[in-house]
Amino acid sequence: MANLSLKKLTKAYGKTEVLHGIDLDIADGEFVVFVGPSGCGKSTSLRMIAGLEEITSGEVWIGDRMVNNMEPKDRDIAMVFQNYAIYPHMTVRRNIAFGLWTSTMSKADKNKRIEEVARILDMSDLLDRKPSQLSGGQRQRVAIGRAMVRHPAVFLFDEPLSNLDAQLRTQMRLEIKKLHQSVGNTIIFVTHDQVEAMTLADRIVIMKDGHIQQVGTPQEVFYKPANTFVAKFIGAPSMNLLQATSDDQEIRLLNGQKIMASPRPGTDRNILLGVRPDDLSFDDGVPLVSGKISVCEPLGSEMLIYVNSSEGEIVAKVSSQSDAQVGDEVRLGASVDALHLFDGQSGAALDR
Repeated sequence: MANLSLKKLTKAYGKTEVLHGIDLDIADGEFVVFVGPSGCGKSTSLRMIAGLEEITSGEVWIGDRMVNNMEPKDRDIAMVFQNYAIYPHMTVRRNIAFGLWTSTMSKADKNKRIEEVARILDMSDLLDRKPSQLSGGQRQRVAIGRAMVRHPAVFLFDEPLSNLDAQLRTQMRLEIKKLHQSVGNTIIFVTHDQVEAMTLADRIVIMKDGHIQQVGTPQEVFYKPANTFVAKFIGAPSMNLLQATSDDQEIRLLNGQKIMASPRPGTDRNILLGVRPDDLSFDDGVPLVSGKISVCEPLGSEMLIYVNSSEGEIVAKVSSQSDAQVGDEVRLGASVDALHLFDGQSGAALDR
């Protein structure tokens, strides 16, 4: 196992810079997830760590070695790809063994390693099957097994669950989480799915346009987003943002509703007030918006309601036992402690 550091890492294609001076330290044994929209630089960062993409400037350190000029095979990493990349003509045993192709281990030691990995992945009974005889989730486990068998210092996962259906994704998330708890290796996992990021990560790296927006635990990025991009990206449904003004004394919505005392007396500014759908309720807390319900989405024990208001469309999460119906006029409020404040121009979070 090893810690990993990125120092002023940049990537440019010709004159176009797509990664802008990334700095990040990942501790030994940590599970870190890179998340963000398509084109944000998360997969490019992963490929630079793996040695599959040339580094324009900056440094990549794995343990106590700068690996910029090392071949991928010498970096003590293993990568699991989105498309499995397993050989259809080989059995599960031979596919896993392929990770030891260049190893000088004895045949007995290799077989012992393969059996150990198969046991951890609950595939001992599948070793003699071909990939065509496996489910999608089992094929993904074969790809993970081929990476595991090498005992690398760092695992790199490049959107490995995106080809699976919803139920298998949930199952494989759980298995990858158990795998990390079992083997304890450093893992870097790339995804565009914020649910995967929240459920898997020790820390989340949220990226946009080649910049890191925030690094933190799932709780930190959910409850203390650094800016409006993080606030909208993390959480499903995303945070509601309402326009407001702050003057010498108080914060008011554009409809004139007073919300709270100004956190920065003496400053006149436009701000954005954020509130998560989970924190909104009917006629409770500080009144925020009123309007007509346009859509109701039952989600089992909960229900999403979409309210057309003068501040735009607002989403609230309420109990499925609620008698709210499309067309109802409702008023939504929230506790002051549940509100988030952001600068109206930069989008940066404001101290309370």
